[in-house]
Amino acid sequence: MSALAAPNEVVTRALLRQVNVPGLDRPAALITLDNGFDHTKPNSFGPGGLTSLDEAITAALAADPAFVAVTGKPYIFCVGADLTSLPQLADREQALEIGRLGHRVFARLKESAVPTFAFVNGAAMGGGLELALHCHYRTLSGGASALALPEVSLGLVPGWGGTQLLPNLIGIPAATQVILQNPLMQNKMLRPKQAAELGIADVLLEPADFLERSLEWAAGVVRGEVTVNRPEVDKDMWAGVLYFARQTLDQRLHGAVPAAYRALDLLETAKDADFATGTAAEDEALADLVFSEELRSGLYAFDLVQRRAKRPAGAPDRGLARPVTKVGIVGAGLMASQLALLFARRLQVPVVMTDLDQARVDKGVGYVHTQVEKAVSKGRMDKGTAAKLYGLVSGSVDKGALGDADFVIEAVFEDLTVKKQVWAELEKIVSPEAVLATNTSSLSITAMAEELEHPERVVGFHFFNPVAVLPLLEIVRGERTDDASLATAFAVGKQLKKSSVLVKDAPAFVVNRLLTRFLGTVFAAVDAGTPLEVANAALDPLGLPMRPLALLQLVGPAVAHHVGGTLHATFPDRFSVSENLKRIADSGQPIVVDDRINEDVAKLLVVGDAPLTAEQLRQNALDALAQETRLMLDEGVVAEAQDIDLCMLLGAGWPFHLGGVTPYLDRTGTSERVTGRRFLPRGAASLPA
Repeated sequence: MSALAAPNEVVTRALLRQVNVPGLDRPAALITLDNGFDHTKPNSFGPGGLTSLDEAITAALAADPAFVAVTGKPYIFCVGADLTSLPQLADREQALEIGRLGHRVFARLKESAVPTFAFVNGAAMGGGLELALHCHYRTLSGGASALALPEVSLGLVPGWGGTQLLPNLIGIPAATQVILQNPLMQNKMLRPKQAAELGIADVLLEPADFLERSLEWAAGVVRGEVTVNRPEVDKDMWAGVLYFARQTLDQRLHGAVPAAYRALDLLETAKDADFATGTAAEDEALADLVFSEELRSGLYAFDLVQRRAKRPAGAPDRGLARPVTKVGIVGAGLMASQLALLFARRLQVPVVMTDLDQARVDKGVGYVHTQVEKAVSKGRMDKGTAAKLYGLVSGSVDKGALGDADFVIEAVFEDLTVKKQVWAELEKIVSPEAVLATNTSSLSITAMAEELEHPERVVGFHFFNPVAVLPLLEIVRGERTDDASLATAFAVGKQLKKSSVLVKDAPAFVVNRLLTRFLGTVFAAVDAGTPLEVANAALDPLGLPMRPLALLQLVGPAVAHHVGGTLHATFPDRFSVSENLKRIADSGQPIVVDDRINEDVAKLLVVGDAPLTAEQLRQNALDALAQETRLMLDEGVVAEAQDIDLCMLLGAGWPFHLGGVTPYLDRTGTSERVTGRRFLPRGAASLPA
């Protein structure tokens, strides 16, 4: 084990105690995983933690217990392998050893002659969930916050039995969803009810007395009074499901995420191979992937999302934030309605929407009520919470209803004159301390506030659509925004459970500026004569969540043309205005239908005679991203390259295997060729030199 020692490991201890359970003739052995910290630092497994668990299992079995159960500290079961130790592995043999160690220790629970139980009391991800899968039975708390096998999103595979145990427990369709589909959908988590319905848990229990009820239930199983029935897994559909899954991966990733394909191979192995053969294949896959560029980028991205996002660079002292007891929203359209629901749910304060006429106001409030009703019908919200939200959200055609609001956000038409008019009216109504926030995607905060008596309380508060899904919030500081208003904005962002990044007041801020430059390069190639089919597929090797033309369609050609025009006015040498894009916007027709080019749209284009190859277009797009990223950093739009990557991960859905933007630009040599130097030190998001 000395070769695997991880000097910086926060060791999760396996604490053993004997528990007397009514109805059993001898005590049960209860192992509690606890790293000594509260729930904000979850349990994880490195070599030390696995060794502690191994010792606890040995001691537990030696006492001849009625059963052995494993649970976690409050709110946390275990979130898997200690990812900080992976970059410290010196060679492939060490990677194999850590895989084999986990397999050996966990297998003791699977192979035990004494019944084994996992009492999943809280978050269980990766190796933590795999530990639970090795136990003979599983109880699950309804309060568990996150359940997942997220490894593929990082560039790994479930490497401690997950690919072999899960499909043989819940069937190949559901296992493919958990191991492949969910990680590639912004790392989607399972809710406890979903996990129980899939068959991952044998019983779902209330969190208030979870441990007591779990012990009672386990005792019932041991006494033979409780029978666990699990449906037989249909192996006839195995090949068909995996064939469809591989086709889906090819269409979406185009070979860009090696971990996804290795996971698919392991799921195929799980159909007929014995457990030892399957887990040995997991060891080999783990050893290969640990020394891949994709994993290093994935770990870098994970660190950004888990750590940097929680401590925004440049944010003012939190103590300066003012309380927010009421929120006002100017506008009642779709974006405004989404914001109203979000603010009411998270802040639990009154939210008032205003608009020009009663019909629009009623439609906005009606949208909120409809979404609440849907949440109740799907079991995602209780009726008490729904009733409270109905009471919190209201509407008015009179802006005077916003007079006592502490935080007012506008979501009106993206026009500077309109927005300035809104603020001029509101300044006469709200208190001088009320924060005025704008959801603008590209306009200047400073220009918007320049004619106000109190410009210091205007901030940019840029959400991404859909508001409830995308976690990024670009908080923009105007030239005269003061620290108290900015601190209040960050405090509100945290209450909304968004990841906030401080951005300088610069055209289109971060995500929209980069995406506009990126899409502008693609459309410039179309204007030059590159076929739409070639342009759409040119970026496939990156494995982006959407092809460029599908992304353009999602954004909306009219919106893209408008933002492009705004940036062209400021940076005419880098941002062009495409007449073809305007033709598409004016036509109102979709560019792509079922991932195929709409031929009617293609006929609208007026193009040149200098088409690019897919490789040329791809390199042009990467060069443009490198140049724009360097310029944004030179201008101080954000503090560091890490903030640009965080914005692209959380606001544009760029995958973890790219690490955002800068690791990939560094990896391909684009950064040095275009800008003369790397964005990140070698080894920060890549393999060491």
